Amino acid sequence: MISIRQRKGIQTTEVSEDYVAQEENVKLENKLPSSCTNRRLWTILSFTVGGTVALCTGLLTSVYLATLHENDLWFSNIKEVEREISFRTECGLYYSYYKQMLQAPTLMQGFHGLIYDNKTESMRTINLLQRMNIYQEVFLSILYRVLPIQKYIEPVYFYIYTLFGLQAMYVTALYITSWLLSGTWLSGLLAAFWYVTNRIDTTRVEFTIPLRENWALPFFAIQIAAITYFLRPNLQPLSQRLTLLAIFISTFLFSLTWQFNQFMMLMQALVLFILDSLDMLPAVKVTWLYGIQLTGLFLVCILQFFNSMILGSLLISFNLSVLIARKLQKNLKTGSFLNRLGKLLLHLFVVLCLTLFLNNIIKKILNLKSDEHIFKFLKAKFGFGATRDFDANLYLCEEAFGLLPFNTFERLSDTLLFYAYIFVLSITVIAALAVAFRNLSDSTNQQSMYKMGEYRIGLKPETAYNLIHTILFGFLALSTMRMKYLWTSHMCVFASFGLCSPEIWELLLKLIHLYNPKRICIMRYSIPILILLYLCYKFWPGMMDELSELREFYDPDTVELMNWINSKTPRKAVFAGSMQLLAGVKLCTGRTLTNHPHYEDNSLRERTKAVYQIYAKRAPEEVHALLRSFGTDYVILEDSICYERRHRRGCRLRDLLDIANGHMMDGPGKNDPDLKLAGHPRFCEEIKRNLPPYTAYFTRVFQNKTFHVYKLSRNK
Repeated sequence: MISIRQRKGIQTTEVSEDYVAQEENVKLENKLPSSCTNRRLWTILSFTVGGTVALCTGLLTSVYLATLHENDLWFSNIKEVEREISFRTECGLYYSYYKQMLQAPTLMQGFHGLIYDNKTESMRTINLLQRMNIYQEVFLSILYRVLPIQKYIEPVYFYIYTLFGLQAMYVTALYITSWLLSGTWLSGLLAAFWYVTNRIDTTRVEFTIPLRENWALPFFAIQIAAITYFLRPNLQPLSQRLTLLAIFISTFLFSLTWQFNQFMMLMQALVLFILDSLDMLPAVKVTWLYGIQLTGLFLVCILQFFNSMILGSLLISFNLSVLIARKLQKNLKTGSFLNRLGKLLLHLFVVLCLTLFLNNIIKKILNLKSDEHIFKFLKAKFGFGATRDFDANLYLCEEAFGLLPFNTFERLSDTLLFYAYIFVLSITVIAALAVAFRNLSDSTNQQSMYKMGEYRIGLKPETAYNLIHTILFGFLALSTMRMKYLWTSHMCVFASFGLCSPEIWELLLKLIHLYNPKRICIMRYSIPILILLYLCYKFWPGMMDELSELREFYDPDTVELMNWINSKTPRKAVFAGSMQLLAGVKLCTGRTLTNHPHYEDNSLRERTKAVYQIYAKRAPEEVHALLRSFGTDYVILEDSICYERRHRRGCRLRDLLDIANGHMMDGPGKNDPDLKLAGHPRFCEEIKRNLPPYTAYFTRVFQNKTFHVYKLSRNK
């Protein structure tokens, strides 16, 4: 097991009767610097300072995370095999293709090896560029081979520094988004500070470097920043075209680097659909964004050799359905409140039915089953019937796919982020509801404004977009903990924007009858500065202690196993075992695998379930036959799985296998009445007794405290 030990040695929305008061705010702020009376000069100075702070903040965050990674593993001092083992589970699998491309004699041979790969899945030739999102590894390997840097930086450092560099882009994009929303770069600085002080809940890049989300989320953040700017009213044509280009490029790169891109962009499409239906975004701009999503996804589909999972995605069906429904219902945004509400409900029904119809037709034509495990998981997770499906239960029993733990909110509250977020969210939700009601009540009013008493409530299109975005991704994070990183980073943006926004403070102060332009200016600057001082006072000492704490990678059992495989087994040998371990075997030894952690393929899921019978109650001849059907030469058994205690009863891997096989689970506790006693003992336990029925098929060739390796007989 891996452990860490101490180291040895165009819809305007702001035109209102309050516009004059807002202009006074701006004039007041422009008078703040006594030495700068020229507004243009002050704008340039503010932009220069804010931009410099943004870049510095991003770079410092990148250096901070890279230092934590180095201090935690002593990465610069450990052996190459230890570095590779530190890329755990699927991270090791992805990095292995970067290594494979670098070791290929030529680039063309490297490409050929990826397109016609027969080592990732034994007895099968698969196209890795079609199956997996590994173009980033291909691109980096080409850069490393072409650039004259081989003498100055090792391949592994070129790889990890690229990922940490993307973190600089990520934080900078969050900073810019908050700045665009609030109008002051102080908001961006607060967002960046919150991102760093809530690092446990905003990123996991320092210990899962090659994970797909660490490649994709920086581009997603850039896309959100670009959309925020694009939704501003009265953009110049050139600015609009350049922004659309930025949205397209970031959407394309986000889609190319993460297999779950379609689900994240589906949430984004739902945001656009809700706001467009409520007349809170310009319809033309929404259409552009739908088109960019479709174009980017189709381009990725082409690059991935027409990956059927992309073609059968709900996102494509939904976006096409929305565009078709809008053509069919041309008078959707006219009529009285009840009339429009009825049309809106009908529109929602049409889009939903059309989406399901199109998606079902596409999947039947393509015979697509790659993502059925996701829908089985969702069905069981949200209580639409219990399941004994092995793949669905494998997800259900993982903590990462469970509900967001309550202690997450305790940590977020400790930095004041959660309190600020709820404060801003409450005000903007009230404003959004008021504006939505006004829009539905009066189809002739094309302004996102609502009059409350003597005041008008307004909501900018870019604010409305980020509001619904944070709400939907918040629900996603609450339901699935692994997705919290999409929400918590945007939470930093949204909370910091609200505290620095003149519109938020103006609305609040008017409602409590304390409105004054000077008071708005004081509130939007003083409160963020006080929070920044609090964060520095409370968390700076801890961060310094964290940076000074030196640890060391320590996993001697896995190192011993990899060294033995490299020295004692043929290079063409086929290994079976757990998905997580085999990813490391592929990276460290280059041996052929029976299965691996990239689970988005139906035949691979069936193969994995068959291989995992080594932890079930099966006869030795049955296990041998299953393993040999995949060409297995060696099987690796792990005590940590065979005698697992990490999960509760019913969620241990051996329990999932027993349930799927119709057998009663081990240990005290209830079993379903239709489960039966198995006719054989558990394979992974009984094989260690070296009884004749087992030694006839399996010979132990390696053993340490964690792993047991058996060679399969070929003549049975």
